[in-house]
Amino acid sequence: MDKKLVVEISGRTIVFVVLFLLFLKFLWIIKDILFSLFIAFILRSALLPVVVRLRRLGIPHALAAVFVFLLFLGGLLGFVFLIFPPLLIELSNFVRTAPIYFETLSPQLQGVVDFDNVGRYIPNVTSFVFGLLGGVFSNALFVFVTLFFALYFLIQENFIRDLLTNFVEEESIVWVVELMKKIERRMAAWLWGEVVLMFIIGLFTYIGLSLLRVKYALSLAFIAGLLEVVPNIGPVIATVPAFLIASTQSLVLGLSVIALYFIIQQFENTLIVPLVMRKTVGLNPIVTLLALLIGGRIGGIVGVLLSIPFTLFVETVLIEVLKKRQLSR
Repeated sequence: MDKKLVVEISGRTIVFVVLFLLFLKFLWIIKDILFSLFIAFILRSALLPVVVRLRRLGIPHALAAVFVFLLFLGGLLGFVFLIFPPLLIELSNFVRTAPIYFETLSPQLQGVVDFDNVGRYIPNVTSFVFGLLGGVFSNALFVFVTLFFALYFLIQENFIRDLLTNFVEEESIVWVVELMKKIERRMAAWLWGEVVLMFIIGLFTYIGLSLLRVKYALSLAFIAGLLEVVPNIGPVIATVPAFLIASTQSLVLGLSVIALYFIIQQFENTLIVPLVMRKTVGLNPIVTLLALLIGGRIGGIVGVLLSIPFTLFVETVLIEVLKKRQLSR
């Protein structure tokens, strides 16, 4: 006799599922705010060690936090005003003269690539690359709110403990605080490591392209440095516009640029990344690629930029939770 499998779903389960789905929908609606909070947390993690050092010198925490934050903000604005005027001039000149360069391209390469279409798409490609910054800095409210959150988190020394005091037992609070400290150290190491990598790769690329006398070396170096924030894929994408632009001068120069980017990439992988990043990231390439794809699908450009630190965040939490379970057995 066949036995029928009967599945009973209680009303409590249905209510839980509905509330959970509504909660996910709510998170999707406020995802921009969550992005802002996460960026603020990363900035806080990166600036906090400097605040701690100043506090050891006898400077009050709040005063040290405001000083470090203003110093960071001033340095960021200084860099923007220093690099962007010549960059925009160079970029506008390139967009204006791109069709001329592609018309004079080596016939050998013209047989491989349809440069009539390439010349037409160059402005779109350039707009996409600079959209990496535009997606963040074009929204003044987003930037202002993010900086405000970062400053608030930096000033509030024990904001995590204060947030959990009324909801969690002291033992759990201690564990969460220690967990957040480990996450903060990893976030800080990732951010400063990425800044150093972007600067070094951008500088080496600019020097190499300048020595090869490739046009628009500054713009290409900026793109190479900027795309360092996208592991594995970024350097490959950065090679394409450099090759195309160099090839408008000569095919040999285009191949030389590919060789230059390959040498810089090998130098980065064998020396710079192990020295700068150490074990900060250490993510499997498949995990990295999936994180980038999912981040881009969920949050676009901002999602791609935050995919790796968020993956590090989740990985750290999982590791510490598993450790806690093993110790409790």
